[in-house]
Amino acid sequence: MSAELTIGFLPLVDACLPILAREHGFAEDEGLSLRLVRDMSWATVLDRLLYGHSDAAHLVAPLAIATTLGRGRPAQALSVPFVLGLNGNAITMRPELARRLTSPGTLGDPIRAGAALKLVAAERCAAGRPLRFGVVHRYSSHNYMLRYWLAGCGVRPDHDVEITTVAPPFCADALEAGEVDAICVGEPWNSVAVERGAGEIVLMTAQIWRRGVEKVLAFKERVLDERRADVEALIRAMVRAARHFVDPEHWDENAAILARAEYLDGDAVLIKRAISDRLLLAKGSEVVPFPDFMFQYREAANFPWVSQAEWLYTQMVRWEGGKIDPGEAARAARVFRPDVYRSALTGGAEPLPGASSKVEGSLGQTTVVGTQQGRMTLESNRFFDGGVFDPADLEGYLASLP
Repeated sequence: MSAELTIGFLPLVDACLPILAREHGFAEDEGLSLRLVRDMSWATVLDRLLYGHSDAAHLVAPLAIATTLGRGRPAQALSVPFVLGLNGNAITMRPELARRLTSPGTLGDPIRAGAALKLVAAERCAAGRPLRFGVVHRYSSHNYMLRYWLAGCGVRPDHDVEITTVAPPFCADALEAGEVDAICVGEPWNSVAVERGAGEIVLMTAQIWRRGVEKVLAFKERVLDERRADVEALIRAMVRAARHFVDPEHWDENAAILARAEYLDGDAVLIKRAISDRLLLAKGSEVVPFPDFMFQYREAANFPWVSQAEWLYTQMVRWEGGKIDPGEAARAARVFRPDVYRSALTGGAEPLPGASSKVEGSLGQTTVVGTQQGRMTLESNRFFDGGVFDPADLEGYLASLP
């Protein structure tokens, strides 16, 4: 008899791995029956997880850390044994704003576009109508990546521009209605805004941090401990799903699955564009390839690097105006569980990193790295401003930021 796991998710392309693990029988091969429950906001996905209505959740990575630290609600320890993907988000602006930063159908350069945005932001502030950006949650990679870019370009978040929260399925609506001037969201919602003519894609978040952590699979720590064997079986199933997802032979099939009413309830054409790293940036323009827009498999993409959790913690502290607390930092680091990932895959064919943490932003070219199992090369993980995050010096890093 199969062990059942209930997983909450939002209708986003990067919810693909548990969906495909179920649909292609990879979970069943591991003795699991997956029940997938769609929600409309990260708050409801989290509530379902915390109150025991689901066993696991497709979740924005910083929210797992914030929940563990008790930000905004009583602390409950969450554990992340698997990263569902890196990047996969874009910054989409109303056409009149986008065209101040770049030509229609052309991705902006983060530095030049940021300089142009600084001028527009000053104009709008002087007119009493500050620019407003929509992000999917206060504790989201979208929020922190957007803020990192803005601050690095001399635009002060919460002072020169406003940042508000809009649930992913409503981002294109908010842009079309003029409630926000720009959104930072995952697919297919940028493409929906473009198809409507409501927005134009200006930047990919991969241009801000080439290998930025994005969605994760999160469990309550107690549930992970109690169901460790099932969690490890799910990891193996999702690794198979990730390998299947990135194979061009399967793009059409997987786009059709994700487009179903019970999953994204969307357009398979738009979904396939995201899967294949090819997006329409402006209505009427040509589709533009951007390699590694979505990053679901290679280079230990699913490995929960502790350094990524620690970078997110520094951004949390940065924008809440606090200081690094060593106890909090340690709890934040423990949310990511490379030990569980390793345990699930040791003895198989999947490459496993030899370390659990790394210096983020330090690689500018393909680099062979030490492994516990198999062979692995990592490509560029640069930040747009050339910054480097050393997890051994959180306070020094935070002090170095604008």
